[in-house]
This record gives sequence, C-alpha cells and structure tokens, in this order.
Amino acid sequence: MKVGFRTSPQNVEWAALEDAWAEAGRHDVFDSGWLNDHLGDPGLDRGGPSFEAMTALAALAYHVPGKSVGQTVLAATFRHPAILARQALTLDHLTGGRYILGLGAGWHAWEHEAFGIELPPIGRRFDRLESQLRVLRALFSEAAYAPPGVSLDAPPYRLDGATTEPRPVRPGGPPIWLGGQGPRGLRMAARYADGWNYASNLGGTLAGFIERRAILFRACDEIGRDPAELELSVQIIIPPDGEPRRAATQEAIEYGRAGAAHILLSTAGRDSAGGIRRLATEVAAPIRDAFG
Repeated sequence: MKVGFRTSPQNVEWAALEDAWAEAGRHDVFDSGWLNDHLGDPGLDRGGPSFEAMTALAALAYHVPGKSVGQTVLAATFRHPAILARQALTLDHLTGGRYILGLGAGWHAWEHEAFGIELPPIGRRFDRLESQLRVLRALFSEAAYAPPGVSLDAPPYRLDGATTEPRPVRPGGPPIWLGGQGPRGLRMAARYADGWNYASNLGGTLAGFIERRAILFRACDEIGRDPAELELSVQIIIPPDGEPRRAATQEAIEYGRAGAAHILLSTAGRDSAGGIRRLATEVAAPIRDAFG
C-alpha cells in the first residue's frame, strides 16, 4: 500500500503551500505528493486564485526527495501534447525519474470560456485525448530518442521525424495515469495507461470503484493486457476534524482492501505544515498500519 498527499494550489499563499510540501518531505509515511490542474478555483463558477500546475510542481518537488510527484489530472485541453511531453521530460529529469503524468479530458467550462480555450463536446474531447495519448506514447518510445525520430498522424496532431532528447531518466518515459470513469475512459486506460485514478472526491463510492475496476480489468483482458500492470489509485478528500475525518480514514482503508494500491489524501494547502503533520499522524499512519 502506498499513501500520498494532495494539496490544491488554489486559494493558498505560496509560502503556505511550500511549507506544506517541506513538512511532507519529513514524513516517511508519504510515498507521493500531488497537485491538481486548474486556471482558477474549480469550486467556483468563475475565477479564483490558482498557481499553474507544472511550474508549481517543478518548484515544490525538491521538498520531497525520494517521493513520486505528479498532478492527479492535467487538463488535456490546456497543452499541446508535444509541449506536454517536453514538460514531462523536464520533470522526469528534475525529479530523477519520480514524475507521474496524470491526464484527463478537461471539464471546467469557465476556464475554457474565459481564456478562449476550446472545450469540445465530450465525444470529441475524448477523441482528442486519445490522440494526445498516442502522441505522448510515440514521443516516449525508444524510436524517438534519436534521429530520424517518429512520425505519426493523430488528428488534430501530427509528428514528422520528431525526437525526444535527452533520453528520459525513467525507461519508457514518465508513467501515464488516466482518470476516466466511464466505459470509454476505462478502455483508454487499459490500452494506454500505467495507472488509473478513481475520483471518490467527485462523488465516487466504494461500490463504484469495485464496479469500474471490474470493467477496467475486462477491457485489459480484451486486448490481452495483464491488469496487474496498472497501478490503481483512489483520491479521497480528508475533512479537517471529528467523525467525518475518522470516517474518511476508514473509507481509505476499505478502498485498499478492495484493490486500490495507492491512496491519495486531499487536504487544504492553506493549512500549511500543521495540516500535513496532522494528515501524516492522524490519517496516513493508521492507513499504513492497517496493511502492515
């Protein structure tokens, strides 16, 4: 069982966010650290302060040596896949191969409307996400590490003798995690992903996790892939106090017993170092203890 912490880079002073990550680096109970990816506050219809996810992670990663780092879901609509591949490669080198690339189709309408970013209907959005995954896999492939590079037609994207240099620290490039919850998203995870993340923080339930895990495993069987190659994770919002906090801790343990191998505990970045200390001792440690 792995346990990670997740702090949103919204509605937080940079000093508090940095202190939270510095504190997390002092706790062996955490295996990983995570951010989300938004241009504002996703809890609001419009606006809200937010730090950008890729540059923020590059600045924070050195606080958590030896731990994996990533964004639970980068919005595929925000970045061209070639640029994303370069950003991921840079973070791969910066972290010594500890970066995980979490990717999703994008969803928050205001972020796209306000900044003139296209948000296609869900079907075309998944078409584009699949094209981006094909581009990323091509750019992380062995053929891309030296001339003549790789060529690929994945509309609306195209590669023509593209190379990915320098070679990634992690063989095969950064692992790709997907968070799709529906049938098509799960089929894409089976085909392209190294990990799958279940969003209990968006209304998911233990029963829903079990059901979707079964669909994911069937999709793996259909293409001849071993489901054990996928790392299954669950992100859970941890309330600040009392019985809701204890209930969320127990819920995390139940997800682990149901097959989740990596639990991501979401807490407010504005709670800074004190919030991370409490998360480590009151939540993460009991989860780890439950699995020996």
